[in-house]
Amino acid sequence: MIIEIEQSDGVCVVRCKGRFVSGADVEYVRAKIDDIKSLKCNRVLADFREVPSIGSVGLAFIVAIYNSVVKESGGRFVVAGVLPFVRKALDLTRLSSVVSLAPDPNSGLAALRN
Repeated sequence: MIIEIEQSDGVCVVRCKGRFVSGADVEYVRAKIDDIKSLKCNRVLADFREVPSIGSVGLAFIVAIYNSVVKESGGRFVVAGVLPFVRKALDLTRLSSVVSLAPDPNSGLAALRN
């Protein structure tokens, strides 16, 4: 798994690639969560177009960003471009009813900027 973070026009874009499943490097994921928190972004877009599968590590990653950005800071968080298997996991855990989802990064950015 690869997590890249960049800031652009007041939005943190988190590009995720690869499988977010059990056995993944938990310390790497925690470090990336800390990086996002340290940037103090109140608008975050997570681009999941290149994440074919997700497990507890990936779900915990989404929840941690949501809590940091939305719950603690009153910001906005959108997950964009989820593939069918990831969407199924989000639906089963009911995260899709809590976290904002966008069909693609451009519509996600538009939602964050409105």
